[in-house]
Amino acid sequence: MPDNSVTESDDASHKPIRPWSSFFYADFTFLWLSGITMMIAMRLRMITSGQWIFDNASSDAAAAALLGALGAVQLIQMPAVIYGGALADVFNRKRLMAMTQAASFVALLVLTVLSFTEALAIWHIFVVTAVVGIFNMLGNSARPAMLPRVLPRRYLTNGVTVQTASFQVASIGAPLAWGMLYTGPGASTTFMVAAVIASLSFITPLFIRASGQPDGGSRKVTLASLKEGFLFVRSHRILPGLYLLDIGVTVVSFYRELFPVFSEGLYGKGPEGTAALNSANALGGAAGSFVVFFTGRWKYKGRIVLVSTLAYAILLLAFGINEIFWLGLLIIGSLGLVDAIGMTMRQAVVQLTTPDHLLGRASSAHSFAAMGANNVGQLEVGLVAGLIGAGPTMIFGGAVSVVVVGLIWWLVPGVRKYRYEDIPDDTELRDRAPP
Repeated sequence: MPDNSVTESDDASHKPIRPWSSFFYADFTFLWLSGITMMIAMRLRMITSGQWIFDNASSDAAAAALLGALGAVQLIQMPAVIYGGALADVFNRKRLMAMTQAASFVALLVLTVLSFTEALAIWHIFVVTAVVGIFNMLGNSARPAMLPRVLPRRYLTNGVTVQTASFQVASIGAPLAWGMLYTGPGASTTFMVAAVIASLSFITPLFIRASGQPDGGSRKVTLASLKEGFLFVRSHRILPGLYLLDIGVTVVSFYRELFPVFSEGLYGKGPEGTAALNSANALGGAAGSFVVFFTGRWKYKGRIVLVSTLAYAILLLAFGINEIFWLGLLIIGSLGLVDAIGMTMRQAVVQLTTPDHLLGRASSAHSFAAMGANNVGQLEVGLVAGLIGAGPTMIFGGAVSVVVVGLIWWLVPGVRKYRYEDIPDDTELRDRAPP
């Protein structure tokens, strides 16, 4: 079996890892560029779609229900998550990223044309959201599966953190740019800018020199390969607990795509409030990702996830109680901070405890848990917010989240006991959790 992972010299292996160290590897830079342009285009599309639906709905209650239903539509992408993970383990990962992102670019062009011709309707956004979601999920697992190909193993946590941090920084600028574009030139121009940015996301993977062909790829996805991935995740001592934690919390608290509802329902603001909430959340996320750079010496990665998730739950309670806009921005920024810490640690644990030939399927299981919880959470939070209001919905979500963290801490000891050791030999066992 060929070893396609990046190696480093003995001298380099003893150098301290800096926040920018991963960028010295050109292939990582191209992978990063593909991801960040994809993320910016996606954020512009999603924020524009949500605000456009909110502005064109018949009432605030109808808008909340429609935004919740938008999350339900995305549930049809869930089978693609599992298939995409298996596909990333048998198909060239670079080509898979390029092909799926090209489909997203075409979808954005469609929205741009419809908007400029004043033919855009709510159902168009629902259809595009569903189609783009399916293609994104088909290629979503290829990106993390390529990371060990473009970085040495000791740089993996750094690479995950760099991606998360820079994506969060871009998420700060994206809502601010969106606010100027949407309130200025309008939705049509915003969709067009997103399409231009999306064009870069499917070009840059083709410049990566490292092989995109998975180890032992069979060139087709079989039921046996899907079963193999399922059994690996199920028998893992850490991953099921991490995925259940993500699902249990997110299903009752997913707030990002409902910022128009919270902007109006909690603070009486319009699109400007939506942009400010998005930017504050992204700013907090960037700060949280930066904090992760200083956790390299903390061996108990699972405990970092648990503590950050508990802080997330407490902040949800505070967000639901608060009615002061500037304080709401501070709370939503803090939510982004602790969420980014937990998310980065979860992604790093997947990378560190999974062999290459299973990375696509393990990453797809992570995406399945995260995206499925996001979609169900968007539906649940949207419907509940329409019934009882935005504030009580967040209070309910925070209370449930506290219980979920306690259950995972108690019932899945592998998470709190997981200890990472910096082992330079990739052939050694990656999963260092105690039995």
